[in-house]
Amino acid sequence: MKSKRCPKGFAITGEGFFRNMQKEIDAFISYLHNVKKTSANTELSYQRDLRKLKTFLEEKGITSVEKITSKDLEEYIAAMGEEHFKPATVSRNIASIKAWFHFMVKEQLVKSDISTSLKSPKIEKKAPAILTMNEVITLLEQPSKDTPKETRDKAMLELLYATGIRVSELISLKLEDLNLQMNYIICRDEHKERMIPFGLKARNALIHYLDSARDALIMDRNSHVLFVNCSGQAMSRQGFWKLIKYYAKKAGITADITPHTLRHSFAAHLVENGADLRSVQEMLGHSDISTTQIYANMNHNHLRDVYTKAHPRG
Repeated sequence: MKSKRCPKGFAITGEGFFRNMQKEIDAFISYLHNVKKTSANTELSYQRDLRKLKTFLEEKGITSVEKITSKDLEEYIAAMGEEHFKPATVSRNIASIKAWFHFMVKEQLVKSDISTSLKSPKIEKKAPAILTMNEVITLLEQPSKDTPKETRDKAMLELLYATGIRVSELISLKLEDLNLQMNYIICRDEHKERMIPFGLKARNALIHYLDSARDALIMDRNSHVLFVNCSGQAMSRQGFWKLIKYYAKKAGITADITPHTLRHSFAAHLVENGADLRSVQEMLGHSDISTTQIYANMNHNHLRDVYTKAHPRG
């Protein structure tokens, strides 16, 4: 008697054929990529979370989505707690599971959404680390502007603090994204673009870079990349990370500074000195104002003593 063969992507149980979980995971990731247009990092994060869940369920003998119960999901989250995963990690995994089940219900791959019973743990939001005004000024004054590289570094640091943009946005800027007549840049992503103003300090640093340094660094004269590395190519995140660490050490800043520290400092300085949250939200590119709200909840008395203007480099 011939053995019963299972179609690819399906598993045989005593009750017949059931889809293998990986098939539903792959379908979900494909949906995120093709329909939701999510980033590669977001897709990898979902894949990682769901594969961990898949491994846990398979160890319990569960190989198809139809067999998963709400109790199984709750046991998985409890196991994460027992293994001392951080609340933020647990919350992210719950969000991934919920998004997956929402997709499967929508596509009629499962009958009901059993993930609704999952509750995310409370996460304590820590105030972001920011620099004092003196620390910012000292940091921004470290590049000497005597070489093309340091002239570029000066322009990058000034623009990063002047606009609060992300490092990924900074290194992705093109020449056409910069308007020196009106003093603003345009940041674009897959879904939207935003216009962010900058002040005179950043403008002067940018003009000096474009007039005296970029041509000395660029290799491809047809390139539209605004900031290039010493090989004439586009700057990398890692390259800029090393750059800011170098100047922080040179400035004698003992705090663990990252490129995001200047973004936090930009936002905190503006909010503390009277800028409205909606405007700061728009400049930062936050989709939810609750993310921006954290800057309004910081120690106002401390900040008021340190900063005297909405943006000291403006």
